[in-house]
Amino acid sequence: MNMTQTRRGLLIILSSPSGAGKSTLSRRLLEWDPSLSFSVSATTRKPRPGEMDGKDYHFMFEDAFKRTVNEGGMLEHAHVFGHFYGSPRAPVETAIGQGRDVLFDIDWQGAQQIVNSGLGPHTLSVFILPPSIAELRRRLVGRGQDAADVIAKRMQKSWDEISHWGSYDYVLVNDDLEATLERLKTIVIATRLRRSQQPGLVDHVRSLQTEFEELS
Repeated sequence: MNMTQTRRGLLIILSSPSGAGKSTLSRRLLEWDPSLSFSVSATTRKPRPGEMDGKDYHFMFEDAFKRTVNEGGMLEHAHVFGHFYGSPRAPVETAIGQGRDVLFDIDWQGAQQIVNSGLGPHTLSVFILPPSIAELRRRLVGRGQDAADVIAKRMQKSWDEISHWGSYDYVLVNDDLEATLERLKTIVIATRLRRSQQPGLVDHVRSLQTEFEELS
């Protein structure tokens, strides 16, 4: 029996309040394992300087986004800071069917939708906590990406995000990026070996039983 056969693809979900580090951890995880696919979200917000359509986001008009949702084309979707965000279903299902893992950088609303979907048994959800609220604000200001009013809105929303930490499989406090990354890698490696991710195990056990009976 060849136990190196293709395993089921895993949906790896990372969530956190803005500034806690999920985007950096996502990028480092992709660098660690190039076989991972990143789920490029669709959004109705306008591109920021340097962002490319299809690479950073799939930029869509609001009517087209809503039509896609109504047609079942989004695996999950949410309304955040005045804009819609969602994960296109087709590329995710293609990757999973080929035994490739897909990484999601999404909020708690999207995470719950995926976990409660038909792909729920094949998800790994990880929530990233900041070491403190003061540090969270320092990181948001240090990014230099948002105006003061936007930062204030993100800080107000941060506790709502954090309050959902208990619905995730794992929770990591990102007080040290490298240490957090190593813990995240360990979690991914272990979850890939979960029984539900190895469809060949049933046939392998049956072959062992047959072999045992033949020797008896």
